[in-house]
Parts: sequence; structure tokens; C-alpha cells
Amino acid sequence: MIAAAFSDEFRETGRVWSRDALDDKTLQQLDLAADHGTRPGARLTTGQSTRILATDGPVTQMIRRFYPLAFPVRLVAFNKSDAGNWSVPWHQDRVIAVQERHDLPGFSNWSNKAGLWHCEPPAAILADMLFVRVHLDDAGAQDGAMEIALGSHRLGVVRASDASSAATTCKTEMCSARRGDILIMNMLLLHRSKPSQTANRRRVLRIDYAVKNLPQPLQWVAV
Repeated sequence: MIAAAFSDEFRETGRVWSRDALDDKTLQQLDLAADHGTRPGARLTTGQSTRILATDGPVTQMIRRFYPLAFPVRLVAFNKSDAGNWSVPWHQDRVIAVQERHDLPGFSNWSNKAGLWHCEPPAAILADMLFVRVHLDDAGAQDGAMEIALGSHRLGVVRASDASSAATTCKTEMCSARRGDILIMNMLLLHRSKPSQTANRRRVLRIDYAVKNLPQPLQWVAV
């Protein structure tokens, strides 16, 4: 279920912005989580910042104004800087984390990372998921901000070898942001990120949201 005011833009482009969404007190608390993100995608599972992003926290409560049934299933910190700089080509994020491995039909590409089971679920599950970026620093193109291919979520699952060519069929958007901005996206939206060309920090917290439980006996990893 998508809130009516949110639905048209989100269905068309695969993303919606909530600018200046968080107050200074919340942002200062979230700054603590960003310290864990010195590599691309440091998963967070404990601590005060995790509680802030949990079901009853301010970020999730804001998301639920747009997507009433959403609940968080993954929290990752990114901190792009001189000490940790990277780039990723056009791609979709199609992997989820689950509590235990169960080989159900449609769930593939199993792996165990840092003691957590990951897999690629059926496309229908991904299409109902969100990934949300909470920006803790101002960031533009020169700071390695993310770029997205608007509307690419409507292509469904895109093979990695076809991602770059698929992105050229869509209008692209550089996700320039200010501290406190939140970007809400469909999980299947194609995106990429180039290296930062500045000494500025580009800290982002990413939260993945689902709207329904996985088929039993699979279960989401609790945030």
C-alpha cells in the first residue's frame, strides 16, 4: 500500500525525495552510526543509531507516512572520503539478508557473509521493497553522489551485463543532497556511484524496507 500523494511520482520515476526531513537532534544521533561506514556498506546491527532507525524510530515513522506497511530489514553505513573512496557501475541491489538458509523455490545465489545468510529473492518481493538513503553530509556530483536511472525499476530484474545499456534508455538524475535529506527508492532502481573528487565526507545511512513477511520458514534479519 502506497500513500496516494506519494504514489504517482514514485510509480513513474521509482524515487521520491523528502528534503530537510530530520531535525538536528536526530541527525547528531545518526552521525554516530556513520563512523562504522569506512568501507562500502558496513552493516549495522546494534547500538543507539540502530534503535533510531528501528520500527518506532523517527526515520521509519517518516517513511510510513508514504509507505504505511514498511518495516526495516537492513541498515548499512557508507562513509566516502579520502580514507575510503570507491565507485560502482550501473546495477540493481537484489540481495536480502535472512536468519537461516532454506532452499525455497525462487530464492537463489545463496552466500554467507559475516555469519549472515544472503540470497536473491523472487522479483515480486524486490519490487515491493524500498531502499532509503539518509544523507548526513551535503553531497554533489564531485563528492561521489549516487546517480539513478529514473523509471528503470519498471524494467524488472536486469542482468548485470545489461545494466549499463538499460540505464541509457532512461533519464538519469544525479542525487545531489543536503544534510538531512532522505531519498526513497524502489529496490529495483538502477543506480551507480563514481569516486569522490573532493576531500569532503559523504556519509549516508541506507535502510532497506519490506512490506510483508517472507514465505515460511524464511525470516528477515531483525534490525
